[in-house]
Amino acid sequence: MLAGDPRYLKRRVKSCTLDVHPTEKALVVHYEVEATILGELGEAMIGERKECQKIIRLKSLNAHTDTSSLARKVVEECRLIHPSKLREVEQLLFYLQKRKDSNDNQEKKRISPRDFTPYAGVELDEEASINRIDEYVELLYEDVQEKIRGATLIFQLARNPDNLEELIQNEAALGALARVLREDWKQSVDLATTITYIFFCFSSFSQFHGLVTHFKIGALCMNIIEHELKRYDLWQDELQKKKKKEHEKSLRKYQSLLIKQEQLLRVALCLLLNLAEDTRTELKMRNKNIVHMLVKILDREDEELLLVVVSFLKKLSIFLENKNDMKLARLLPCEHEELQSTTLRLLLNLSFDTSLRSQMVQAALVPKLSSLLGNLFRQLSMCILYHISMDDRFKSMFADTDCIPQLMRMVFDCGEEKMDVELISLCINLAANKSDAQVICEGNGLKMLMKRALKLKDVLVMKMIRNLSQHNGPTKSLFLDHVGDLAAQITEDEAEEFVIECLGTLANLTIPDLDWALVLKEYKLVPYLKDRLKPAQQEDDEFVCQIVYVFYQMVFHKATRDVIVKETQAPAYLIDLMHDNNAEIRKVCNNTLDIIAEYDEEWGKKIQTEKFRWYNGQWLEMVENRQMDEGEPFLFGEDAESFIGNGEILERPDLFYSPDGIISADGALSPDFYTDFQSGELGQTGFMNRYGAPCLPGPGSKSS
Repeated sequence: MLAGDPRYLKRRVKSCTLDVHPTEKALVVHYEVEATILGELGEAMIGERKECQKIIRLKSLNAHTDTSSLARKVVEECRLIHPSKLREVEQLLFYLQKRKDSNDNQEKKRISPRDFTPYAGVELDEEASINRIDEYVELLYEDVQEKIRGATLIFQLARNPDNLEELIQNEAALGALARVLREDWKQSVDLATTITYIFFCFSSFSQFHGLVTHFKIGALCMNIIEHELKRYDLWQDELQKKKKKEHEKSLRKYQSLLIKQEQLLRVALCLLLNLAEDTRTELKMRNKNIVHMLVKILDREDEELLLVVVSFLKKLSIFLENKNDMKLARLLPCEHEELQSTTLRLLLNLSFDTSLRSQMVQAALVPKLSSLLGNLFRQLSMCILYHISMDDRFKSMFADTDCIPQLMRMVFDCGEEKMDVELISLCINLAANKSDAQVICEGNGLKMLMKRALKLKDVLVMKMIRNLSQHNGPTKSLFLDHVGDLAAQITEDEAEEFVIECLGTLANLTIPDLDWALVLKEYKLVPYLKDRLKPAQQEDDEFVCQIVYVFYQMVFHKATRDVIVKETQAPAYLIDLMHDNNAEIRKVCNNTLDIIAEYDEEWGKKIQTEKFRWYNGQWLEMVENRQMDEGEPFLFGEDAESFIGNGEILERPDLFYSPDGIISADGALSPDFYTDFQSGELGQTGFMNRYGAPCLPGPGSKSS
């Protein structure tokens, strides 16, 4: 209003409400400002209302803060909050104090303008005012130095989030900034950096992403990054060509330029990272080769720049195509905690890819990750090592590092508490390797593991012990002291999954000095084991397989072989399992029966008979089905009854085979038989009867 104007402006704050900030430790004050222009006589002439908000950041708030005292201080210092709201402020502060930041929020947190410290090129003596914004915009139409000054003053305003709402209303200012950046960014790094910083401030809030996209700042930042990387390569080439005397001078100049360039790269990448929150925008960046640019920047030394690059790569890790370049290894270990944490998280994402795991091993990451097991990054390092340990090719690498001794200390430090699943899973994988197993069992390793497993009935530790027991050599001999403890667990009282691991461990103990007969007798194992092989008990395939495997190991030794074959019906149960649906059970069962057949003639005949019954039954079923499909009438009598389908054909003595018959020693039909059968040259070992079935010589028949 002009001087002497009798009218005056009256402002009044109305309807103030309080809330907590969704992500920060801050209170949000929502209020309404009513502005009224009064006339000469005090009458209201023009009125306007505007909704506003103020953010009160509580940097000092922590778990030990006295919320009552802090609430009083907030009410005293913020005139927008009426004293009557003191109790409400205290309650909100208490909520903020107890609220925990979730990992998801930490991961998705955008980079804030307050995370940055401006570099020397943007420092000015004067302080910006939002009321003088038009003056600052006019400076953008002057020479480069004035443009830098104007942009820097606007940047001061943009750093305060409370000013962004007002700045976004000033389309002329934003348009001028975008135009200057587009036209003049190559003329001055300071100018390009400052204006990019301004738009970066807007990019820190999702609601302003549309504005940044409207002015095509993202695409411009991609062009800037690409150009600056080419400039960096040129600088490197020029430095190499300089003579020794000129090189020192050029190096100082180069380092000065490098500092400014990396500041520009950093803010441009931060802006792009914020915009990449939108998956469509992220895809556009990927199509413009952002991954290649980021990988190239990994060669730099500036830790703050590297942090942004690694954070971006982590977000884009599903698109990482440069699988032959494991530059990340050089970042471990490092003193910058946040950079180290982000690098490990990126490596964890990449470790799901088998080819990248191979690259990690080649880049000597196993010892580097092992060195981090004792600090803050233990969990992340262990998860990556677990993924590497899944590949049998790399398990032996762990034996030459300090990894296994550290893991064993962690296991024993757990005491009786539940062990981290990542820790025991890694140990189980490593125990499957012979070299690693020897390191694990050094000293009292095996003894301590057995103690924990038996005391806590820890299935996973027993699974680790079972893996250790499979290795021949000195490791297996250590188990002689624990056979009794293992056998004692095989009872009705123990959980089945725990008994399975104990059984599997016992079955691995092919030690000449082990008196199996004594073990079976002392711990009454035979009744327990044979009961589990009864058809009604054959529900758990793994359990049955472990029991069959125990029998397989026992029949190798004469003392235990006699007990199994002559004093139990275990062979009969094994015959019943010969044709089980589970392939692994069939394999172990048949191998066990082959040994029994060689040792005991009576059981050998029974096993031989059962094998023939099954194979011949399969063959006859196949022939019957084929003849029925072809509609051959001679397979049926006058009443249409099948001659071979009456169920008694398997009882015919002439169908038993001799060792010279068509069944091979392993119970399979001889391939030669099929060849002769198809060519019609069956010799004296068999001929086709009129029903199309083979007539085989009986037990007393002769063959040439």
